[in-house]
Amino acid sequence: MDDTIPIGEAARLLGVNASALRYYEERALVAPARRHQGRRVYGRQELRRLVFLRTMQRLGVPLDTAGAMLDAPGEQWRAAVRERIGELEAVIIRARVAQEVLRHGLRCREEHPAAECEVAVAMLDRLIDGCTFEQLAAEHDPRWTGRPAEK
Repeated sequence: MDDTIPIGEAARLLGVNASALRYYEERALVAPARRHQGRRVYGRQELRRLVFLRTMQRLGVPLDTAGAMLDAPGEQWRAAVRERIGELEAVIIRARVAQEVLRHGLRCREEHPAAECEVAVAMLDRLIDGCTFEQLAAEHDPRWTGRPAEK
């Protein structure tokens, strides 16, 4: 019994165009199990790789990092993952600071908080007077550095 599926069916399973699977192949991230009548076919092992790659892409993980996790030596892929985690930590901190600023705006009783709220105006004045965005953000979240976390 043949448990392979053609490229079109694999693409439908993943919710992508067949060209995406050909792109993964060009990047040496996956190879079809074989060709049947000149068409790529994928077995369970290849489908796992494809599902992993697609999942990582949907999570915003670069293909280089996902590919390293599949094929690179242990310390190499771990270093790539640590780097990406540091980048994500910086994004999360920035998002939390943004949430805090926006929530403050919603709680403010002024009609236009960015122009009328004492706290917002004081923050803007501090920026005008030379305080950096990073300094202000660090006051709201001490983990803020504006760059990826150190490894």
